[in-house]
Amino acid sequence: MQVGIAGAGAVAIGYTGYLLERGHIPEIWSPSGRGTKAFETCSVRLTGMVECSFAPQTCGSAQELAKNDVIIIALPANGHRVVLDALAPYLEERHSIIISGHLSFAGLYLSKILADRGLKIPICAWSTTALTAKFQDSPNEVRVGVVRKNIDMAVLPSQFSEKATAICVDLFGPCFSLKEDLLTISLSNLNPQNHLAIALCNLTRIEQGERWHQNSNITPLVGNLLLELDNERISIGRAVGREIRTLAENFKATLEISGGSVAEMYQIQARRGNDPFGPTDANTRYVLEDVPYGLVPLVMLADLTSTEVPLHRSGIQILGACYGRDFARENNLLAEIDVRDLNTLRQLAADGYPVAN
Repeated sequence: MQVGIAGAGAVAIGYTGYLLERGHIPEIWSPSGRGTKAFETCSVRLTGMVECSFAPQTCGSAQELAKNDVIIIALPANGHRVVLDALAPYLEERHSIIISGHLSFAGLYLSKILADRGLKIPICAWSTTALTAKFQDSPNEVRVGVVRKNIDMAVLPSQFSEKATAICVDLFGPCFSLKEDLLTISLSNLNPQNHLAIALCNLTRIEQGERWHQNSNITPLVGNLLLELDNERISIGRAVGREIRTLAENFKATLEISGGSVAEMYQIQARRGNDPFGPTDANTRYVLEDVPYGLVPLVMLADLTSTEVPLHRSGIQILGACYGRDFARENNLLAEIDVRDLNTLRQLAADGYPVAN
């Protein structure tokens, strides 16, 4: 299958190599053009859970990327709106879109702008990425730490669920669990809460560019914070009528790790050789992506259901104070969706926006 990938970060490159190994034909589009410059002179090498070398095929525009029938959005959420706005004019009924991983109801935003054009297509939202990947010593070396065993997904509108699931399985294998709607997926992405705890507890390391291992530094005290943040997320899920995996259940389903405390489960990862370096720049996506596009939407859901989430709320405020920024105002998706009540959100999360007549 020919697949277009919007993004040129480590995960996008990991997807490219993984799909090539499975017999597909992927090509990458870097919206800024910077991400693909390293490919112009030499090939890319993947190590870890995927071992291969290849010269990525690239394209120079959203219009060129749209020549592919399947398009994967594989870049941080603070770049989703720019990419979706660029792609939308070229999307047709033949297209299927995969958002990996989905944050801040980006699928609803795409549904809305396509509905204004009279178009409905499968929009597949994943709760997380299909693999984890980190650049090594150069932009041409990427280590794949994990290929996930299970990924929650939902399809908007739900009438396309069978078609979209078949596409995902063809591309990445039988690792998907179909959920009822986009609302479930929006509550199933653990990165925002986990990255909040990791960033808060290691902020000086990050700011000073220290080289530090992430999983082995999830100590019991940090693990306690992760667990309490997870309890808040589960409470939001119950309030909106959704059963979602806990952090511990996610470890078991996606990494086949079970038992012990949160800290112990991270230490098991580290002993298995999955202990990537943590962020070394204050401009990390752990803050600049996950706070406005991950935590802010969760607090919005908490507000719609009158659920108390003091740790999520204070985490946004503390990091906002550290950075001198209003992260809630930096989210450029929620205001466009502008849903004020839970019943409307439930309907939109299953059916998408009605097509304009």
